[in-house]
Amino acid sequence: MLEIKDICFKSDHKTILDHINLKLDEKKFYVITGPNGSGKSTLAKILMGIVKPDSGKILLNGKDITSLSVDERAKLGLGFAFQQPVRFKGLTVYDLLKIAVNKEISKMEACQILSKVGLCAKEYVDREINASLSGGELKRIEIATVMARNPKIAIFDEPEAGIDLWSFGNLTKVFKDLEIESEGITIVISHQERILQIADEIILLEQGKIRKIGKKEEMFEMIFEKPKCCKEDGERCE
Repeated sequence: MLEIKDICFKSDHKTILDHINLKLDEKKFYVITGPNGSGKSTLAKILMGIVKPDSGKILLNGKDITSLSVDERAKLGLGFAFQQPVRFKGLTVYDLLKIAVNKEISKMEACQILSKVGLCAKEYVDREINASLSGGELKRIEIATVMARNPKIAIFDEPEAGIDLWSFGNLTKVFKDLEIESEGITIVISHQERILQIADEIILLEQGKIRKIGKKEEMFEMIFEKPKCCKEDGERCE
């Protein structure tokens, strides 16, 4: 279980997260959604230790990990995929996968990992992580590195950002498979309906606070609610 207790965070005197409390269970797929600026990505980075909260605690199976570094959390089984994947000149996809699993693996094993995210392994295993790869390719490679580690907690920050429609379709399938197969906790930051459809539970953030947590059936009307007053031409009333 991952517990988030009374997490608060401010930046430039502006409240980003305001007393966030959550309990996340194993074998569940969570999607954290909300408007831009609601604190979603900040919360994801706090969970991974990239950003330190001003107050509050994060507990992993009862152990306080609030003060632990990114590396220390990774050793405990947390994995993170950035909204904008990092490029590594001179490093191949095969090299990156070996680093991810922290052991020697064969190219056959690397190909099996890549095939899970819909990449034709022979075309990618020896490619460099550089500008020759599209945003969608980079995103799927990074997701593959997270999945390869089989983390207890996998965190994906807006995985759909900057990818084309075809890649997004493949990405959705990856997450559907992950939702079925994962024994740990999966957390996805997203506002895309097709990803929200996969969730066991949806967490709606607004202005740094949790507005509601629930099953997708009860959350969709709230998430996609229309403005109360609309003109005939579709413009929102002031």
